Amino acid sequence: MAEGATRETALREAEAACLRRGATLTPLRRQVLELVLDSEAPVGAYALLDRLKASRPGAAPPTVYRALDFLLENGLVHKLERLNAYVGCTDAGHAHGHDHHHHPHQFLICRTCGATTEITDHAVTHAIDAAARRAGFALAQATVEIEGTCARCLAA
Repeated sequence: MAEGATRETALREAEAACLRRGATLTPLRRQVLELVLDSEAPVGAYALLDRLKASRPGAAPPTVYRALDFLLENGLVHKLERLNAYVGCTDAGHAHGHDHHHHPHQFLICRTCGATTEITDHAVTHAIDAAARRAGFALAQATVEIEGTCARCLAA
């Protein structure tokens, strides 16, 4: 998400989403979100810390982890468990007041270049929910991480 207009739009939507929830996107939280959005690929907490230290020399791991926890809780970033890395949410404005910031999403992760694409396929979400109910399981949230090869790498 390196394009300026897209980044600025995402930041405005993030601020608006926080305001709707009564949350505050502090300068530090905003800066961590900017670093995630500016990253070409999913980014780990320690890589974020290294980048943050350029402008905040005293930053420590808890600084980044607290900011990431806030961003996760408010649906502004997602954590890719397999990569232990973070990506910006493509739809930060999806929650309008309730606890809907855990919207259904799936991630396509390229094994070759690391590019990650967030998709929301409601058929996948419904299938997972139905399978969970058949097993007597109450689904709270589901993140699907799908590995393969992106179109750009396939064409290369």
